[in-house]
Amino acid sequence: MSVIEGESMKTAEHAIGRTVEPSTGPATEAEEPDRARTAAQDDNEAPTPAEDLLYDVIRRLWPLHRRVVRAVERELTGTGLTAGEHALLDALHSEGPRTVPQLARAMDLDRQPVQRRVNRAVELGLAVTAPNPAHRRSSLIRLTTEGAATIRGIQRFESADLHRRLADLPTEDLRTALHVLDRLGEEFRHLGNGSHVPPEETDSRGNQDGSRIQPSSPHPTHKGRPRE
Repeated sequence: MSVIEGESMKTAEHAIGRTVEPSTGPATEAEEPDRARTAAQDDNEAPTPAEDLLYDVIRRLWPLHRRVVRAVERELTGTGLTAGEHALLDALHSEGPRTVPQLARAMDLDRQPVQRRVNRAVELGLAVTAPNPAHRRSSLIRLTTEGAATIRGIQRFESADLHRRLADLPTEDLRTALHVLDRLGEEFRHLGNGSHVPPEETDSRGNQDGSRIQPSSPHPTHKGRPRE
């Protein structure tokens, strides 16, 4: 064994908090049961193939999310919209008028960043506030005619472009992907319950607002301007 190999083994032994004793010969009868028990414990602790596959799915979500955001931001250059503002318009377009707390729950964000996006959409003339019959102190946010036309135009381009890029994927595969993502989202919502999700909103009578909308996810390509 070289000096480098010897030092590497010492480092590894220190890292795992134990010392590996050199083998002095064949195992005795007393040692064999202990080794068998250790091997069985290692087998029990090893992840199953299904667990490996599940973690591979989760492992791919982080880089996928970053790539989606980068693509959205690049494609929206010159439109005056950010990826977050697009997600807000998409949520309002698909689910109708909502309060800021409702939007925050749906997008799994704190209220402050959602409020900033709402303020920006109002400044651009894409959204307005309206009275809320169910909660006098929490206004409804709804799209303007211009806002609805803007998000429809983006979605039409997205649908055609995504279909062209992903035409090789069978429809059933897409349905399966949606099912898996929905399950993952629901389970991780339970795991992180109470971390960033605002409490249920109550109306003036103290009743909880049970309405929920599904999170809006930006697509890989967004266009609010013609392709050059």
